[in-house]
Amino acid sequence: MARAEGRWAPALWRGCNGLMAAFFALAALVQVNDPDAGLWMVVYTIPAVLTLLVGLNPLITGNFIWKSVSAIHVFFCIVWAVGLAYYLLLHTQWNVLHEEEGRELFGLVIITAWMSLCHSSSKAVSLALICGTRTGAAGVPSQLLTTVPLGQPKLFLIYNFSQ
Repeated sequence: MARAEGRWAPALWRGCNGLMAAFFALAALVQVNDPDAGLWMVVYTIPAVLTLLVGLNPLITGNFIWKSVSAIHVFFCIVWAVGLAYYLLLHTQWNVLHEEEGRELFGLVIITAWMSLCHSSSKAVSLALICGTRTGAAGVPSQLLTTVPLGQPKLFLIYNFSQ
């Protein structure tokens, strides 16, 4: 019963990434009226492309280039969000979302949260490979999983797949 329930998980993960890619792309497109539109278009386009890639191929999260771009972007979003939060803490008297900086902060939090989820999904793929589960996490092909005998964890796979 558990195997039948878990078969929809990879498709759901891909669908959610496709939806978030569309969300980030739309967020980039609506920045045209913003005074610093170019900056915000880049901030939203990077996660749009990264999540689209995850939607097309969930195993891309194990790729060194994908992980590096994702980690660097999340780092800058966190630093920027902390700066905006500090500014809002000092200068906002009403609802944070009534301020442009509050909406910008909320966008950075969404980017950081989703990219962190995508980044951690590569660990789920590694765990599935190490444990030898055939259902797989994040759409791991069954032919890849059948090479790992069930019940015999392969520790060298931690190094190969979690970089």
